[in-house]
Amino acid sequence: MTNLAHRSTPIAGSKDDGERFISIYAGKLFDSHSQQLLPCRVVSISRDSGLVADVQEWGPEDVRGLDFANDASLVDLREATVLPGFVDTHVHMFLHPYAEVSWENQLTQESLVERTVRATVHAKRTLMAGYTTVRDLGTEGAEDADVQLRKCMSGPNALIPGPRYFCANRAIICSGYYGPKSQLHYHQDGVDCVTGAEFVDGEVECVKAVRKQIGAGADWVKVTSLSTHTLPDYRPRTRMADVSTATPAKAVRTFSPPELAALITTARGLGVRVAAHVQTWRLDLLPENGGVDTLEHGADLPADLLPAVAASRVIWVPTLSVFYTIDTARAPGGLWDRAAKNFQAALKAGVTRIACGGDTGPFPHGENALEMKLMVRLGAPWRSVLRWATLGGWEAVRSVEWEGALGEARIARLGEMREDARVVGDNEVPFGALRRGFAADIVATVGDLETNFARAVDKDNIVFVMKGGKIVKMNGSPLV
Repeated sequence: MTNLAHRSTPIAGSKDDGERFISIYAGKLFDSHSQQLLPCRVVSISRDSGLVADVQEWGPEDVRGLDFANDASLVDLREATVLPGFVDTHVHMFLHPYAEVSWENQLTQESLVERTVRATVHAKRTLMAGYTTVRDLGTEGAEDADVQLRKCMSGPNALIPGPRYFCANRAIICSGYYGPKSQLHYHQDGVDCVTGAEFVDGEVECVKAVRKQIGAGADWVKVTSLSTHTLPDYRPRTRMADVSTATPAKAVRTFSPPELAALITTARGLGVRVAAHVQTWRLDLLPENGGVDTLEHGADLPADLLPAVAASRVIWVPTLSVFYTIDTARAPGGLWDRAAKNFQAALKAGVTRIACGGDTGPFPHGENALEMKLMVRLGAPWRSVLRWATLGGWEAVRSVEWEGALGEARIARLGEMREDARVVGDNEVPFGALRRGFAADIVATVGDLETNFARAVDKDNIVFVMKGGKIVKMNGSPLV
């Protein structure tokens, strides 16, 4: 076998064609399809397209004579484990930890400029932690800043460093069900014209809101379909708190079936998928029953629904991290205890269509790997968790155009077509696997995934990060 850094690759023809390559030599490589650690693999990356061109095995004779120290086309990760870039499917880039400033005060006391500047810092921390893709499920009062942030982080010459960014703009909720809430004007939604979500009532307003958000550039639509949450201001009957403790805490359905159907049907008709914030699931939320594509949270999943969820094509994003960090007491019967037991029951029932998303923002950006750590701590196999955090993230975030046979055909075309330039946008390529035609979103850890998973995925052990064929972190240090 010839030196792979200088060989012809199937995607490009010969080196004389002018296409430039980077070759990453990995001691081990995690295959997110087979969930296996493959020894001695070299990944060839097209610098021009930002896609994986080839993955092959290497032996001692193949690296003999290679000048890793001085050849910029070679990356020596022979002492590390290489993986697809991690995906966090539930973040809020415009929030920072509630332990620093409460959710309500962030919305009402921090300007849009401050919140946007913070978001740029959060984006870099996320990328440096090995998360090359995120899905932001709501700006929480920061208006349309996510669409503009996405533009600043996209393309081969991005204005700021950050992950591949999918956004949902503003969560959609019914009037009276969300904060911040005025303490003077009880019929007013929001404070000083700042609302944490977009309020709609009736089928006509539901349709209009979805159309407007998609027209504004949203990749996803997020609906809040059950009002109970860890924060009191999410609930509709908080004004009863001075005379009743039980009433404000009750889970109350938000949208009526016709309203929910209008939201989902409109989004799907425009080629956009739907995520639902929900703590207690219902059968009508499953896609087989006309429901949504991903279910967020679900800490109180009814046991009798587990078989239906296990058989469904819905993707569950448990957001264990936010329950763990907000419920600092973690007492028996508390929020974290219920969420943990619920996750374990779901695993036992065979629920496997899961994606990693911690609801990052209420806890620090850059600590996204907490979700993976908690999953393994609660008994999930580490190989499954890595799949959920890579290929599972792609399956959750991708648009409807990538589903089924059509999506597979598109991937095949990316693998076969000659890429002399970047002819596809940041959010138009597959990711989550190190295979030909997939985005060259790649990370490496010096930790041992098999013996100490939590340490291996921790940001301090992520020594290499590449996004779209561009190296942004090397030897543990940021390059951007």
